[in-house]
Amino acid sequence: MKSKREKEETRMSTGAREPNELNRMVARIHAGVLAVTFALIGGFGLFVLTVWLLLKGGPHIGAHLQLLGQYLIGYSVTWKGSFVGLIYGGLLGGIVGWIIGNLYNMVVSLRQHER
Repeated sequence: MKSKREKEETRMSTGAREPNELNRMVARIHAGVLAVTFALIGGFGLFVLTVWLLLKGGPHIGAHLQLLGQYLIGYSVTWKGSFVGLIYGGLLGGIVGWIIGNLYNMVVSLRQHER
């Protein structure tokens, strides 16, 4: 039978190892998966926003969203522009997701080498 002290030492030593094991298990992000996720959100987000404004209608449809046409060549608040926005949103979202995933992994790698 273990004494109270031995039980406490066992519990403390086990508790000290768990955070390190957890850090190793959840430390990495798949940059490709994050890129696809951001691409889907960005592409469908811009598509849905554009279509919503088209269906809503009005005298000045999407005056603020129309300004994206200054940066995204071919984009406008039209049905054609909604599909152009789908492509641009997917492309830009994918690039942003990939960059965030790789930067995160780089920081994790640097932190693991510090220990």
